[in-house]
Amino acid sequence: MGKRGFQTYDAAREGRQKGHDDALEFAKLIGCTKDYQNDAKAKKDVIDLAGDAHSVKSGEKKWQLFLYSLSRFENDDFFQTMNGIGQLLIKCIEAFPKKFKDYDGNDKIKRSAKEKCRIPMRKLAELLKEKRRLKTFIDKSMFNGGEVNYLTVKHEGTYHIFINKNVVDVFANEVEVTNSQARNKNQVPEQKVIFKYKDKNLAELEMRNDSEVHYREIRFNMIKPRMMELLFSTIPRKVKYEPVLKSV
Repeated sequence: MGKRGFQTYDAAREGRQKGHDDALEFAKLIGCTKDYQNDAKAKKDVIDLAGDAHSVKSGEKKWQLFLYSLSRFENDDFFQTMNGIGQLLIKCIEAFPKKFKDYDGNDKIKRSAKEKCRIPMRKLAELLKEKRRLKTFIDKSMFNGGEVNYLTVKHEGTYHIFINKNVVDVFANEVEVTNSQARNKNQVPEQKVIFKYKDKNLAELEMRNDSEVHYREIRFNMIKPRMMELLFSTIPRKVKYEPVLKSV
């Protein structure tokens, strides 16, 4: 059994396959062929007939917006020029020993690394409380810095299409940014940046150090039901389908 809160390998694989299946289904619904265009590395799951890109989300519980290692933050120009955010993400990673074997099973080293991580995590939360920075961060995380035009979500059997700018604006205007707190004496506070909506966790930015496979990686997850609640309550919905999608 996997650790609480983490997917097993098989569950992760099934989730990826479902994502591919739903992207194909959506592509066919909007008139694309089975060999539709996409660019997964750029978050472009489906490119429609108008040339616009869709990030297609189908998970029922959570969406993983990214899972990046040190090299991504060091080499991605966008993160490097994001008003210090990229540098702080690097410091979070570098708070932990380079080798998993030096970290795993050593409670003293674990505690020391987590205490060191608190400083950049706290600074990240402070930076992301500023709406312009938060918009830039969400735009990068969800839409690869504006390269993806739409968030397309399969929800209760229907595909809902949201314009990137609307999603970014709504998220930045409605969430509260804070750090995680320790629930007991064995936990270390400020290990995550939490994005709350109506006092409930909507998204979490955290270090992943639970396994050697994903050690020293930063994950950004979003809770799907709460995000749908936010989107549906703030963005008007249209039910008419247009073969050529247009921003409004």
